[in-house]
Amino acid sequence: MAKNNDEHMKKSLGFGATLSTVAGTIIGTGVFFKASAVTTATMSISLALFAWFLGGIINMCAGLTAAEVAAAFPETGGIVKYIEEPFGKFWGFLTGWAYGIVYMPANVAAIAIAFGTQFAGLFHLADSWIVPVGMITALSVALLNFISAKCGGWVSSVTLVIKLLPLAAIVILGFLHPGGVNFRLFPIEAGPHRALWAALGTALLATMFAYDGWIHVGTLAGEMKNPQKDLPKAIAVGLLIVITVYLLVNAVFYYVVPVNQVAGNLNVSMDVADKIFGGVGGKIVTIGILVSVYGGMNGYTMTGMRVPYVMGQEKTLPFSNFFAKLNKAGVPWASGLVQYIIACLMMLSGQFDAITNMLIFVIWFFYCMVFIGVMKMRKTRPDLKRPYKVPLYPVIPLIALLGGAFILISTLIQQFTTTAIGIVITLIGVPIYFYMQKKNAKVEH
Repeated sequence: MAKNNDEHMKKSLGFGATLSTVAGTIIGTGVFFKASAVTTATMSISLALFAWFLGGIINMCAGLTAAEVAAAFPETGGIVKYIEEPFGKFWGFLTGWAYGIVYMPANVAAIAIAFGTQFAGLFHLADSWIVPVGMITALSVALLNFISAKCGGWVSSVTLVIKLLPLAAIVILGFLHPGGVNFRLFPIEAGPHRALWAALGTALLATMFAYDGWIHVGTLAGEMKNPQKDLPKAIAVGLLIVITVYLLVNAVFYYVVPVNQVAGNLNVSMDVADKIFGGVGGKIVTIGILVSVYGGMNGYTMTGMRVPYVMGQEKTLPFSNFFAKLNKAGVPWASGLVQYIIACLMMLSGQFDAITNMLIFVIWFFYCMVFIGVMKMRKTRPDLKRPYKVPLYPVIPLIALLGGAFILISTLIQQFTTTAIGIVITLIGVPIYFYMQKKNAKVEH
């Protein structure tokens, strides 16, 4: 990766903005919209909450592992750099292609659909409003990020504070609400007509979208004031906050409403808010949830546009000069525009769960490569300066890798069609890589 990628980008992000981006990107949509899928899989309070806990542990191990390479290579581009260093330029390119063309736009699309769904429910609009509202919302997020990286960081910080208010209100007042008749944490068991391990596997898979986002702050490393110190700390602290919030919020859901009213209900957060706070109070909390979803979309938009920008600088994408464009504030607006257009095309499907399943398989394949890369470089590059080393090595990287392998196998079996689409789009990057290599070789000669 080019050494001068970051020379025109302003180092304006401190630990607060970095932590806000981690927590703000993760806490956005999944905590409110994946409770439905987790509950459908388990039909059990104890097993559902265990799945949320186990998903958090896997992601914590993954984040602590990836932070080692993130701190060693604190450059704009994030995961592309983490894979390119141990495995070479081909795998680095394929990571960037999948990340920039499939994964990030799919995240924005899924979150926009979730926003549109909640918005339509709040104002009693027809379902035909969901996609247009999602497109307009995603456009507003992109435009704010085009102003400056600092503006995008400010949006993350503000929305994180605002989103924690309804979450805190739901948690504190939710347990004071009459309920909890069938609320039991033990024994951990599946609901009626559910096999324990199959139910846990499906539920765990659903939590992965909700926990995803911890690695993306690495794409902003070139704009951080002190990335070696702030990156690993932000990932670890951010994930700890997220796990705690997710367990408490989901516990309240099950405390206030019966399991069968959570299963298959994408508006469960709105229903719970109405029960706890009444009509007007419920609407205010729901608006807070919309702010939370907006903040999550901002995190993916802010971090996502940096990867095609770096690839454009390196001349590895068709129309690289366009992708490498920065505006006066040093923001890669052209890359962001392309990702917005792709996200809009994905939104037209209107399928929240299908989009999330596709993106989870694609990104966890490359996450597993990151974990393997960390272990590989411990042997091949022992003298590499590592400002942070993953604790309890190699136990934590192995837990992350085993969890990742389980996620990949489960997704492939349970969601074959959508997974296959993600694989095909990713593999389209292979001929593009070799075409650009041949083209660049001609230019050099």
